[in-house]
Amino acid sequence: MVQELIDLRTCIEEHRYDEALMIVDELEGMGKQAILRNIQSYLLRLLIHLIKNQIEQRLTNSWAASIRGSIREINKLNIKDNKKSYYIQQHEWKNWLEEILEDAIRDASVEVMNGSYTPFQLSEMVERDSILNTAQILLDLIYSYPAKELAIQVDQLLIELPGGIDWKEGH
Repeated sequence: MVQELIDLRTCIEEHRYDEALMIVDELEGMGKQAILRNIQSYLLRLLIHLIKNQIEQRLTNSWAASIRGSIREINKLNIKDNKKSYYIQQHEWKNWLEEILEDAIRDASVEVMNGSYTPFQLSEMVERDSILNTAQILLDLIYSYPAKELAIQVDQLLIELPGGIDWKEGH
């Protein structure tokens, strides 16, 4: 990126504005790709914890914090600088989630039941539609609530997950 900035400066100083605009477009694209990669990493983390919850039928403070934190970070990353539009629109999450789900199952196999299942075994156990539906419901919150209310809304949905009432009551 440093080289691109040097090239941009040179183009501007030499009045080569068309080339300068192409470099600006390239820099914008690089920035967007970095944001989307970060969103993907939070989606992966979200799905791993939803898988753990589904298979183990419980919810821990740590898992709840990870799910809540993932949604909050996705919210921050997904909104563009103009604060009026998003990198990923509400109707586009399904493809993203489906693409990442298989990686999440493999990564979750290390953690579910202390690594008792291979990725192949866990893959047969996971109810994919349920995981995808829960993730979509959580992601939908970022389009409906301001950031300051998001954590509360996520917690309300977490109570509905397996073990959610026990988690709420501290059991």
